[in-house]
Amino acid sequence: SPGSGPRFPLRTRLLVTFLFGGGVVAVWLYLRREKAQREKLMRIEELKKVAVGQGDFRLVDHTGRPRSKADFKGRWVLLYFGFTHCPDICPETLERMSRAVELLDREPRLPQVQPLFVTVDPERDDVAAVAKYVREFHPRLLGLTGSPEEVREAGRAYRVYYSAGPKDEDDDYIVDHTVIIYLLGPDGLFLDFYNRSKTEEQIAQSVKGHMDTYKSLLS
Repeated sequence: SPGSGPRFPLRTRLLVTFLFGGGVVAVWLYLRREKAQREKLMRIEELKKVAVGQGDFRLVDHTGRPRSKADFKGRWVLLYFGFTHCPDICPETLERMSRAVELLDREPRLPQVQPLFVTVDPERDDVAAVAKYVREFHPRLLGLTGSPEEVREAGRAYRVYYSAGPKDEDDDYIVDHTVIIYLLGPDGLFLDFYNRSKTEEQIAQSVKGHMDTYKSLLS
């Protein structure tokens, strides 16, 4: 209209609109990445503060092979601390953990889960005893043992409580200990835990959920 400013061709106006819109999208993507990075760093710091399983461990598996946590990087791990002389709780928990792994194995799209058993009774649970024990559960179950000091360090890394009770007339004793199954992601960090109230179906469903939403916090 008369008196209005200069008119620009439609192509120019579309180009300006496109460039402006593209700039807005670029800024939005940048801010989104920055937010995701901040959240990731905050999550790493939270895990460090919790300090569950952040340290390494150096133990021996039931075949006599030295093992450290680094051996399981890149793999999903279900980890349980117990002892071979446990009358009922440990066998029940390892059976439940094994069945959860079997449920996950039924879905070929999912990565394999490595089940681990760490003894809290190294005085009695040597390599031979652990080897005999783990054969009763899942074929992939690895049993780990070591010196009392090495086991103590592993337990401390996962905040596992254990204490041997008094000996009876046969020199037998029970070890009181934390009854929790830990889930570790491929980056080796603690992701979740399952107490005695969780069924194998609930454990498997939870692990699947973590697999579906997993993003490494260390890459």
